[in-house]
Amino acid sequence: MRIVRKVRIMATPHGTVELQELVLPSLANHRHTLFAGQGLQLMAKAAFLAARSLAHREVVMAAVTGVEFLEPVPVGRALTLRAWVSRVGRSSMTVCVTGLAGAPGIPTEPVLKGVFELVAVDAAGRPTAIDRQTLNQETVE
Repeated sequence: MRIVRKVRIMATPHGTVELQELVLPSLANHRHTLFAGQGLQLMAKAAFLAARSLAHREVVMAAVTGVEFLEPVPVGRALTLRAWVSRVGRSSMTVCVTGLAGAPGIPTEPVLKGVFELVAVDAAGRPTAIDRQTLNQETVE
């Protein structure tokens, strides 16, 4: 007897990313909560990865147009960062990032949010057009 199972693979659309990070003491400030600089670094990383996955080329950060630290994130919490490209120009992209924190037995709550501007660049670091044919397609493995 042979059993055949169909496996459905969920594809992540280009321009979206989800990262998880455990808030350890090395990421904390003197109040034992996520240091704002570390939170900003994690959000910038998520924005970079989302933009690069959509552009299919290297990108650089051009601006941080807004960041909000909504709640302190204590050491020991799991931080989930979700980033998605919300606007695509000729070579630039706007990326929104949200951060949710939670722990076993503690409801997940929004703790961070930010908006970042990134630009696709060529090998010389100059702005270059984003290939429109790659937009709004999902990868299927």
